[in-house]
Amino acid sequence: MSVLPNNMHRYQKFISFMLKYWHSDLFRSTASQMMEGNEENHEDNFDQSPEELVEDLKKMGPTYIKLGQLLSTRPDLLPDAYLQELASLQDDVPPIPYEEVHKIVEEELGTRISKAFNSFEEKPLASASIGQVHYATLRSGQPVAVKVQRPGIRLKFLEDLDTLRELADLAVKHTQTAKKYSFDQVLEELRHILLQELDYTREAKNLETLGNNLSKYKQLVVPQPINDYCSGKVLSMEFIEGKKITKLSPLKQLEVDYSPLADELVQAYLQQIINDGFVHADPHPGNVQFTSDDKIALIDLGMVAKFTPQLQEYILQLLISISTTNGSETAKILLRMSKYDDLARIDIFQKTISDLIMDSEHSTARDMQTGRLLIQLNRLAAECGIHLPVEINILGKILLNMDQLVAILDPDFDLKKAIQQHVQKIMRKKAYEELKPENFFSMLLESKKLTENMPERLNKISENLANNELKIQIDAIDEKRVTDGFQKVANRITLGLIIAATIIGAAMLMQVPSSFTIFGYPGLAILLFLLAAAGGIVLSYIIVFKDENLNNRK
Repeated sequence: MSVLPNNMHRYQKFISFMLKYWHSDLFRSTASQMMEGNEENHEDNFDQSPEELVEDLKKMGPTYIKLGQLLSTRPDLLPDAYLQELASLQDDVPPIPYEEVHKIVEEELGTRISKAFNSFEEKPLASASIGQVHYATLRSGQPVAVKVQRPGIRLKFLEDLDTLRELADLAVKHTQTAKKYSFDQVLEELRHILLQELDYTREAKNLETLGNNLSKYKQLVVPQPINDYCSGKVLSMEFIEGKKITKLSPLKQLEVDYSPLADELVQAYLQQIINDGFVHADPHPGNVQFTSDDKIALIDLGMVAKFTPQLQEYILQLLISISTTNGSETAKILLRMSKYDDLARIDIFQKTISDLIMDSEHSTARDMQTGRLLIQLNRLAAECGIHLPVEINILGKILLNMDQLVAILDPDFDLKKAIQQHVQKIMRKKAYEELKPENFFSMLLESKKLTENMPERLNKISENLANNELKIQIDAIDEKRVTDGFQKVANRITLGLIIAATIIGAAMLMQVPSSFTIFGYPGLAILLFLLAAAGGIVLSYIIVFKDENLNNRK
């Protein structure tokens, strides 16, 4: 793979960053926690301070700022001080000058700001790596939040992602670790997610879809887009006044019982994962707002996960087995959804999974076990040569964030009990949906097609059979072995028929008088009996002592 001269600065920037952190105490601590699942949050003085890490990511550019944001939601990897500093990347990115915001909005909406909006605040409410949000009011007086994408951000993302992809391909080609953990596949999934997040038209549709799916949850709010004021780079949506869920004061936590709210949040996410297959994939505290009327608002739908019906079934089974602390069943489900070869260490994987599940038997929301457990399962699978679907890692990240949110609302919330209760409801709902008329008619159409095609196919089979043209094609590992086996069976059936015919003939000759006798019986009949007996003994000996299959069984 050739490295183009005009891309050298990006390669140099990335390699310099990796050389700085690869051998650091912080990286070794991170790797140790990932491998061992260590729950202690070390506050050691590492080689690089949290502030230094954040500044280095900012210097790397918007793509790496986004990666830092994703890393800030992983308490299983980094100490608290680093998590808090990385979380600042979600808010403390330098804003776009208002002149550029003004230009982008007018170009995208095709009209002047003063004509589209009654008011438009110049100072942003929040500024992030991809865009920033401004408060505005429509001509109707409705308050809205307007998200504006940073100019040229898509090109910067593509350049950085191309650099990372080339380096990941090299790593997979030349290092066993990168190959084992499928760095190239992980990066490709990240690329897909980030490029989707750059399309605000898609995000507007995501807001509508999630709003419809969660409409029955009265304590959850999803701001809806104002479609006439949306484009690929501008997203206008309902304004929701709230604050980060992490800003919930300890005093209010004592005064108000938020366990019903936590229960509804868990139920809503289980529905998204198991029933809808469409999930808000980035529920970190910055994207989950606590409203003034004690509701939860799910915002920023740029990052969503989609699960196929088959994967939804696997996830349903997986969550049931985890919630019931059934380690062996958990391992079986993971193996059914995975890819592996003969070199995979299945026994070690099953034993380790069972131990992990048993260790998490009595955990509560404060322990934040559910998401971390899935991430550990994914890593253990890779160590044993088993490749889980990448969606399981995404699910682990979603549940890890969910664990944090639920722990804030109710530290003693019993997640496993809630999963067991809500999964049963979701299973009943799925069974009901399968009985819907549209599903019935789909099955009816398939049956109709089968009925229509059956006479033609039967005619073709009977015609080929009559013309001696019917062929049966067998795809076997060893065709000669199969043919020899059929010939052996045919020979033995023929020999058995001859022995049976000989016995029957001998019995009939016993009634015919003859001057040649043996032991007082007709001699020919006795000889035929002896011949049949000898043939039967030989055939029995061959079957019992000479057949390869029977010998293998012994």
